[in-house]
Amino acid sequence: MTSHAGRSLRMAYMAASIAGVAFFVMSVALLGVWPGRVLERQVRAMSPERPLGLTVSEERGRAIYGREGCAYCHTQQVRYVHADIKRFGAPTLAWETRFDFPHLWGTRRIGPDLARAGLVRTDDWHFTHLFAPRSVVADSVMPSYVWLFDGAPDRPTQRARDLVAYLQSLGRARELAGPEGEARARERCDCPDDSMLQMAFAATLNASPARTRRGGADVPEFPTDVDERRGDQLYAADCASCHGPRGAGDGPGAASLVPAASDLSAHEYTTARVADVLWNGIAGTAMQAWRDYPPGDLAAIARVVQRFHIAQDAAVPDSLVAAGERVYAANCVQCHGQDGRGDGSAAAELTIAPTNFRSQRPTMNQSLRALREGVRGTRMASWTGRLSESEIVAVAAYVRLFLDADGGR
Repeated sequence: MTSHAGRSLRMAYMAASIAGVAFFVMSVALLGVWPGRVLERQVRAMSPERPLGLTVSEERGRAIYGREGCAYCHTQQVRYVHADIKRFGAPTLAWETRFDFPHLWGTRRIGPDLARAGLVRTDDWHFTHLFAPRSVVADSVMPSYVWLFDGAPDRPTQRARDLVAYLQSLGRARELAGPEGEARARERCDCPDDSMLQMAFAATLNASPARTRRGGADVPEFPTDVDERRGDQLYAADCASCHGPRGAGDGPGAASLVPAASDLSAHEYTTARVADVLWNGIAGTAMQAWRDYPPGDLAAIARVVQRFHIAQDAAVPDSLVAAGERVYAANCVQCHGQDGRGDGSAAAELTIAPTNFRSQRPTMNQSLRALREGVRGTRMASWTGRLSESEIVAVAAYVRLFLDADGGR
């Protein structure tokens, strides 16, 4: 009787062991091997023929990104949920991370997702943010990475340059694949009934509300009845870090930005101009777009910006106007255009659009400063070697006459 019970117990143990091993093997096959094979086939099918990999500098930057623990707070995957798509853009396709070993997808979003971070911000903004995060994002909880710099944000070491190069590469491969790459992936995914994958093709690739857009595209109508108190709060939270509390361009983050943050007090802006900049940013500069705010809030900020300027109108002698017009026609129309709209024949070739004098009027001092010293970080050079002082004064006064207060943009 005892022997029979012992054999039964051994058989039960053996059956349980065999079942356990079988379950383990089946689990590995179903949860590891099989999904991996499916994913591998999907990557091969949907990837461009020659996806762009990382440069040597970007590879080093990726290692620094991992070493400094950036993945603990930042994800690199736009999920297949509407909130992610609205904020970041098209969900991440598997082939986009084919070169990531080990992956840096992350699981927590203390900071924003970075899967589409490339070219949303300028290099100088990234350097400033890494050196002193709260100098450009007032409520940031990110630590400072001062050891990546030689004492100042405008003196990055090679490690900082590599890290920023890596950040600027994120999202680049799919963007470079272009419409042809999207069409190829859609065709080869063989997923007409897969609603999840279809979401990846139906959305805007990079929907970042901070990404700049050139050309005054799609600016909504701003309300005229605004809450100026709300505008003061928003300006203090989001704008003063660069433009300073009084708009003088002297905020804590301004010193290392190239070109420098605008001195808002030294310009008279039309409402249309401020609306365009707040909605679309200024391409080629650290001035981001703010499309994550509703038009009412942006209108309130616009009112604050316009309030900084104190009018300094003074009559310009006809002789000075005539001289300024001659100088402008001979030297300025190629970039700023015949009537000062910033649409000259060379304007489209410039990374940073030339000033549109129809929508913003500099003070006389600001106009003279730009002509004498140039504007660092732009193609606006000093004219002291080509124009006489009297010609500089004449054209400085002349460009101030272009302002179209009723609607210049």
